[in-house]
Amino acid sequence: MRGDQLARQWQLIQRLAKSQSGAALDDLADELGCVRRTVYRDLDALMFAGFPVISEMRDGRAYYRFLDTFRLGDVPFTSDEILALAFSEDLLRTLEGTVFHDSIRSALAKIRAGLGPELTAYLAQLAESFRVLPGPHKNYALYRDTIQALNDAVLGRRTVHMRYQTGRTGSVGTRNLDPYRVWYRSGGLYVVGLDHKSDEIRTFAVDRIREIELTDSRFELREGFDFDAYIGSSFGVIAESAVQVRIRFERRWATYVQERTWHPSQRFGKGKAGAVELTMDVGNTPDLRTWILSFGSGAEVLEPQALRREVEKEHRDALQRYQPDAN
Repeated sequence: MRGDQLARQWQLIQRLAKSQSGAALDDLADELGCVRRTVYRDLDALMFAGFPVISEMRDGRAYYRFLDTFRLGDVPFTSDEILALAFSEDLLRTLEGTVFHDSIRSALAKIRAGLGPELTAYLAQLAESFRVLPGPHKNYALYRDTIQALNDAVLGRRTVHMRYQTGRTGSVGTRNLDPYRVWYRSGGLYVVGLDHKSDEIRTFAVDRIREIELTDSRFELREGFDFDAYIGSSFGVIAESAVQVRIRFERRWATYVQERTWHPSQRFGKGKAGAVELTMDVGNTPDLRTWILSFGSGAEVLEPQALRREVEKEHRDALQRYQPDAN
């Protein structure tokens, strides 16, 4: 595996950097848990990458080390940790231009700044081993100041005053909010907190905040609030009371559905003709209906009946639009 090879080479770099007198080939093979031929290949790869590896023969044995002028530097990370940092930079690319993405990038820049050219090139090779391509997402670079204000408010437990545009009607109103948590979900960034207007814990889309300012008022979390419990029954970002939802997926979707975690409460059962039945305890929300509809005729809601009727109506309305006399 490519990841195993790079991890092993990283161990080899650290071993050679610590050895002033050199390390014997057999000893390196034992420490790395591989055969001599593999160590030879790894040493060749390091030399090709620019590492100054030299060998010396003593008592009929080959010893390998770096030139005395080479310094590894202060790198208190394992290869897995460096890969994780690089991986995180990709994962947060959907938040490019915000404090979250900039912080990861800044951390990686500080790590690279203390390294020599050989090690910098090698770490770049490590980072290329695992890549994440973001799916559909919003452009949050435009909301950098809003995100920073929310971040400060969450950490300082300060109430914010904001102008917010609702998604359903498009109307803009003002309200005060005690922001408990900033939450990233399904390509979107949200803030969960106590809405003073409704006196309820609610979820707001960050990109719908038109203006925001921190107030001098401090707040405490509402007693008994548990973020994980709050979102536990949500399928998406809207929190509603959980009901048992059962959906049958045709055979063509069975493998795809079973390979993924859609909700912590999910259970699978076998249906007829290769179909699969998915059962979850979630709220009946627009997010759930939209997800079910994305499978077209390949998904059938078995329960609850209210959800079945809603999905059925959406299919009927969609079919009506394709009738010859629809326009």
